[in-house]
Amino acid sequence: AVFMMAGNQGHQNNWVSTFPFFYQDDENFSDAKDGFERSGDTIIGNDVWIGTEAMIMSGVTVGDGAIIASRAVVTKNVAPYSIVGSNPAKHIRYRFTESEIAQLLEMKWWQWSDDQIKGAMSLMCSSDISGLYDYWQNQNRL
Repeated sequence: AVFMMAGNQGHQNNWVSTFPFFYQDDENFSDAKDGFERSGDTIIGNDVWIGTEAMIMSGVTVGDGAIIASRAVVTKNVAPYSIVGSNPAKHIRYRFTESEIAQLLEMKWWQWSDDQIKGAMSLMCSSDISGLYDYWQNQNRL
């Protein structure tokens, strides 16, 4: 199970009360200010693996192919094909070399047709990124 911070919830810690009066359906609270700080949308890329009980805070972008370790608390953007873990999450290493990552991002295999993926299955289930790239280039020539 994955818990992702829902919405943009950052309470004002310098106000007298942290209670969300503005959510009350009562005209007595009609002058209440919205106390939540907006952080933006959380964006999860393609082919991302998120470990059990990982928490991804609002406003964070997780790049394509990234791996989020179990119980990691992600407070900053995660680069494509990066492995992160800990609290707060830290970059551990990249899954592949810089040139291999560039090839994977160029191919965008997650947008391929089912037939293209089926034809590349032996390469998809391997570490042969160069072979997959060659397959993709040949498919584009057809």
